[in-house]
This record gives sequence, structure tokens and C-alpha cells, in this order.
Amino acid sequence: MGRALFIGRFQPFHLGHLKAIEWILGREDEVIVAIGSPQYGLNYENPFTTGERIEMIVRALRECGIYNRCIIAIVPDTGGMHYLWATLVLSYVPKFDVAYSNNHFVKFLLERAGVKVLSIPFFNRERYCGKYIRKLMVEGGPWEELVPKSVAQFIKEIGGEERVRILWEVEHGESRVS
Repeated sequence: MGRALFIGRFQPFHLGHLKAIEWILGREDEVIVAIGSPQYGLNYENPFTTGERIEMIVRALRECGIYNRCIIAIVPDTGGMHYLWATLVLSYVPKFDVAYSNNHFVKFLLERAGVKVLSIPFFNRERYCGKYIRKLMVEGGPWEELVPKSVAQFIKEIGGEERVRILWEVEHGESRVS
């Protein structure tokens, strides 16, 4: 047991992310929850700011009673210079023993830097998927059941559902997904 790294964009933080963190904590003492692409926000693929994503994660981890075993960090993108990304990760987050990821490119880049990377079981991936959740928000579908209660409440507090709709309309020049 040791400290693990778990990286994601968390747009939004959903139950799949939470289940992955809980699964990792069944094997490790602590998890660094690293927010990737923090410089992006307020577009359809990345509708939430870094601060909002931190708030979602903190609320969800507190709601589940595991906040004290997690560390929140951010890792900026490298503007397409992928050979720098793992070095950036290692300098932006506290020391860790192992990373967990199912993203093949993340795994490739971290392993090139000498990081041990293990896979995580997928938890209802078709539904626990940021892209799917954002689509439901645009369509007025039942997205709330796919995120922790505290995250759904926060998204409503900040008008996040309407924001996602507006961002979709701006990017697609239409008023609804067909």
C-alpha cells in the first residue's frame, strides 16, 4: 500500500470517477486526484473551470467520507508537446508509488518516464462518461443520477446544466441536440 495517482478532466466529476477512487483506496493508502487540462473551461468539452472541478471533487469525497485520504492536484497540458507531459506530471504532483489509468496514451507516456501504471475496472462506462452526461444536460435528460448528490447540487447552484446547453448551442449553432 502506498500513494497512487489518478488523473482525469472531471467534466463533470461522476460516479465512475468516484467508484474508481474508492477501488484504488481499497488497494492504496492515499490517492492523488489530479485534474488534467486545468487551463480549459467554458467550452462544451470542458464546461467547468478548474475551481469548479476542485469544488465538485472535494464535495464528493467529503460526502463519501474519503476526503482525508485524497490529495487534489492539477496538471496542465503541454500544448501538444507530449514528450514533456510525464515530466510535468511528476513536477506538479506530490510523490506517488503507482498511477492508475485506463487511458492508453496516459499509460504510454507515464511508463516511458518510468512510472508503474495499473488499470482500473470500468464501472458502467457507457453511462458514467462525461461526454454522455453533458449530452443528457443538453437534452434535459436525467444526468443527476450519474453524479454524486453533492456534485449534482453544486452543478445546479452554479447553473451548470444551462451553461452546458449554451456552450453546446454556441459550438453547434443550434438550439438542441437532435
